[in-house]
Amino acid sequence: MIKESYSENETFELARSIAENAKAGEIYCLDGDLGAGKTVFAKGFAEGLGITEPVTSPTFTIVKEYRDGKLPLFHFDVYRISDPDEMFAIGYEEYFFGNGVCLVEWSELIEELIPDNAVHIYIRRDLDKGLDYRMIEIDR
Repeated sequence: MIKESYSENETFELARSIAENAKAGEIYCLDGDLGAGKTVFAKGFAEGLGITEPVTSPTFTIVKEYRDGKLPLFHFDVYRISDPDEMFAIGYEEYFFGNGVCLVEWSELIEELIPDNAVHIYIRRDLDKGLDYRMIEIDR
């Protein structure tokens, strides 16, 4: 499925609506270039789960836990992972196969660890359609 977004708010709202139907144990992989809108998407996703605390990219911590929503959200940013084995050191399996929802930014860097049933979301810019335009492809 492909959705078009012409603003940060539209991207946020799309993510919120997806998260409203999320279930425990699901993994959402979020990929796109730097500045594509992954953090905006993550904020909307968190709101869709009922999370009220501020959401920021976990670039330097690899994973952030948000537990105040209807389901726990485990937000990964694996941009700085140089070897997938580093994911074992942080106990990724407990998150991926636990009772919450995982949102994994830059998942293509650890694709061999991503389960086959993960939802893949690709955010792409097209400057010919405007600075705020995003094509968001959702592959279930």
